Amino acid sequence: MSPNQPDTARLLADVGGTNARFAWQAAPGAPISDIRILPCADYPRLQDAMRTYIDGLGRGAPAAVGMAIANPITGDQVRMTNHHWSFAQSAVVAEFGLKTFRLLNDFTALALALPDLPADELRQVGGGAAAPGVAMGLVGAGTGLGVSGLVPDGFGGWIPLEGEGGHVTLPATTARERLVMDGLIRRYGHASTERVCCGQGLVDTCAILCEADGVTAQGLESAAAVSDAAFKAGHPQALETMHLFCAMLGSVAGNLALTLGARGGVFVGGGIVPRLGAWFDGSPFRERFENKGRFTGLLSGIPVWVITSTQSPALMGAARALGSAG
Repeated sequence: MSPNQPDTARLLADVGGTNARFAWQAAPGAPISDIRILPCADYPRLQDAMRTYIDGLGRGAPAAVGMAIANPITGDQVRMTNHHWSFAQSAVVAEFGLKTFRLLNDFTALALALPDLPADELRQVGGGAAAPGVAMGLVGAGTGLGVSGLVPDGFGGWIPLEGEGGHVTLPATTARERLVMDGLIRRYGHASTERVCCGQGLVDTCAILCEADGVTAQGLESAAAVSDAAFKAGHPQALETMHLFCAMLGSVAGNLALTLGARGGVFVGGGIVPRLGAWFDGSPFRERFENKGRFTGLLSGIPVWVITSTQSPALMGAARALGSAG
């Protein structure tokens, strides 16, 4: 920590497989400011990206770091699933002279922020009113598929869930979904839901559908290309890919709602769905969310909200995870 830097200063971060978002908080409870997005691919190490941000501010190293990262946290050593960064938490503490380093899964951090999300940063997609004081679910597709939730702690607070629910087996239902599932198994050995519900999943799904239909997938080598082909050119397999993505996400979100008893609602974050706008509202998502046989009636009343925040709510969750540390 810099001798001129107040010992309450905190660096907040939301590190995904594509971008690392950094922000500054002068003290616990202070506004989150100086948000900067750095492409992960531009830096050999996490610490290099942190150093670029800190040096750019010119305020010296902070006392504490709260970091949300797209990865399970199982010990001191962390190796990212969807990026090449690998680091030891103890090494980060030593390199920056930190008093506190709180590292948590990115969707756990986002879950911590759910109770504080303002209504104007949420768009409801079906269902009724949320039940108060009961579990909430969270899913989100981007570079990967994140899954988390909040359960009440019995004392008026919340416990965030840390898990890797994006890697559950793909809930294929239709013949075309099973065709995609078989293609993913041939490619990867296991067809997790993340293999469809993420950016690379859009590419793989579209390629498998094109191959099955005997058409070329040339020019459809990125998620943006698949999306553009679907919505701007009406490409049949690309449009089917987007429908299948929403259907799979709906099935997983409905499974999560049943598993947690999430009558407090299910929130949808990540980088893909918010960009789909109102089209998502009429996609197969809600029908598949509710299509649970004898429990369709229960699911039909559970609200789903798309998180439309421009600032990463996971930064707020990382600050909450730090508590009063500084």
